Amino acid sequence: MNFVWTVAWRLLREGRFQTALILAGVSIGVGVIVYITAIVSGLQANIIDRTLSTQAHVVLRPADIVNQAPLTVPGSVKLADIAKRTQRENTIANWSGIVARMRGTPNVSAVAAMASGPGVAQQGGVRKSIVLMGVELDDYSQVVRLDNKLQAGRLLLPTGTALIGKELAADLGLQPGGRLRLQTATGGSQSMTVGAILDFGLKDLNKRWVLLPLREAQNLLGFQRDVTEIYIKSERLFEAESLAANLALSTGLTADSWQSSNGQLVTALKSQSASSLMIRVFVTFAVALGIASVLVVTVVQRQREIGILRAMGTPASRILAVFLLQGGLVGLFGSLFGSVLGAAMAEGISRLALTEDGSPLFPVVLDSELFITTALIATLVGVLAALLPALRAARLDPVVAIRG
Repeated sequence: MNFVWTVAWRLLREGRFQTALILAGVSIGVGVIVYITAIVSGLQANIIDRTLSTQAHVVLRPADIVNQAPLTVPGSVKLADIAKRTQRENTIANWSGIVARMRGTPNVSAVAAMASGPGVAQQGGVRKSIVLMGVELDDYSQVVRLDNKLQAGRLLLPTGTALIGKELAADLGLQPGGRLRLQTATGGSQSMTVGAILDFGLKDLNKRWVLLPLREAQNLLGFQRDVTEIYIKSERLFEAESLAANLALSTGLTADSWQSSNGQLVTALKSQSASSLMIRVFVTFAVALGIASVLVVTVVQRQREIGILRAMGTPASRILAVFLLQGGLVGLFGSLFGSVLGAAMAEGISRLALTEDGSPLFPVVLDSELFITTALIATLVGVLAALLPALRAARLDPVVAIRG
């Protein structure tokens, strides 16, 4: 093994110019891969975070009410189609048992019950259509993060308090501590104190969403102690679809995952991933061709030395190992230099390109898994790229090689 290392290192050192060129090519290729991966991963993470910042990963709702199919008698004539039944306001009655069971379900990290319905917010003769959302604040905050949405006030939800969006607050001229009256279609009405003003990230939500204590929402909406939805946060974000299917079977409720609710977003994410993968594949192929071409030139240039080694009794397996080791070393060191280059490029663009609020326009995701995976792939590609030149060197006839 010492022989293989010594010969491989000497060939790389003596061909400094060629070694520098191939290392530069591999480093640039790996740098591009690291840069593209970090940028695409960061953009996807940012898009998902902004999209799901007000959503649960899975939402359980009451199942639709359907008409029973009519009995058919052989020979009878079907006179009319059965239309879908009009859906009345439906609720989940035994929600506390379901919530307790969901908390012990694998891949579920948080559960929150909600009682929601339409309403009207009134202040000083101004009336605005809203959506009342009754929640237990501690449970809801574990599913949907609220601390980063706080604009003013305190993130507390005691009895008689409501949390409203900033657009609704502006329309009604409200500040934390102000009073507004909430009314529902069932005739319920109650005066509430504004505890905090939130920014949900979307203007329409800021105009309509009003959070209030669960029990008060149930009373206002006439749900007694029932709820309308159960919000669930998944430990593994991209397994929410399968989790929703399992929960629908186990509970008999309708389960919607964030993927089914955001079909266009999922399609866009898949398109981004596919584009990124194609770029990485083509760059990797170019790097492999570069390594192979340089090593082929090395075999031609060192043909006489290889022939002398073979004439001295060096087995073909050792000659093969020398060139495979060269490819592996070039891939490994090229991946190290390239990782540093790619990370520097990604961090640079992240610090230079900023939005109006000072956040990065191109957020990046750089983790140890990316660097380790890149190094392993680059090393493997280097070994595979060196395979054909190594086989050619190992098969050289000593006599022909020395005469040549």
